[in-house]
Amino acid sequence: MTGTIHGVGLGPGAQDLMSVRADRLIRQARHIAYFRKAGRPGHARRIVEGMLRADAMEYAMEYPVTTEIPLSDPRYNACLSPFYADCAAHLQGLAAQGEDVVVLCEGDPFFYGSFMHLHSRLASHAPVRIVPGITGMSGAWTASGTPISWGDDVLTVLMATLPEEELARRIHDTNALVVMKIGRNLAKLRRAVEAAGKQDCAWLVEYATMADQRITPLADAEAITGYFSILLIHGQGRRP
Repeated sequence: MTGTIHGVGLGPGAQDLMSVRADRLIRQARHIAYFRKAGRPGHARRIVEGMLRADAMEYAMEYPVTTEIPLSDPRYNACLSPFYADCAAHLQGLAAQGEDVVVLCEGDPFFYGSFMHLHSRLASHAPVRIVPGITGMSGAWTASGTPISWGDDVLTVLMATLPEEELARRIHDTNALVVMKIGRNLAKLRRAVEAAGKQDCAWLVEYATMADQRITPLADAEAITGYFSILLIHGQGRRP
């Protein structure tokens, strides 16, 4: 019998914000896979600490490159494409042996996650099932204590890796905003928010729902922030 590869959404970071299905699959899994930067334990793995069965076999998928090469550099895809292919082949091999595999995915597996690159390579070769998770941005605006959108507000989700001019234009044109993948792009993002005239209503949420959660006005934020940081601008739309 062929095993199933489960892409399991872990939610924004707190164990008790996982779905019941995700919790059950993780605790029962004999094979656990997760992405991480070389030399690091991996954020997904940290989230499930204490949940794995004693005999679980772990497969750490270590990125060959993260921020060392710009996304626009042809070498970036040249490194990552064979990496994802090798990871998918390993998981497919386990499934072919009848083994089920749980792939840990921060947030939701189908929302800007690395698992999507495995899914596109595996879907036609092995059974793949997805367990959705609460997104990091949902955890961030919940942590802020303020609704992100009202009435007819248009919510825009951006990546801080976009060019500064495009960031400024899109920030100006939307009602409510989420910006992800900030990290070393914070200075550029700050300039784009100021160019859009929205610097007084922008908030930076770091490690939402986790023990070290921090919420800071963008104007007071440090020059470099963690990868798990999200910028919010709350909508002010129609209300009864």
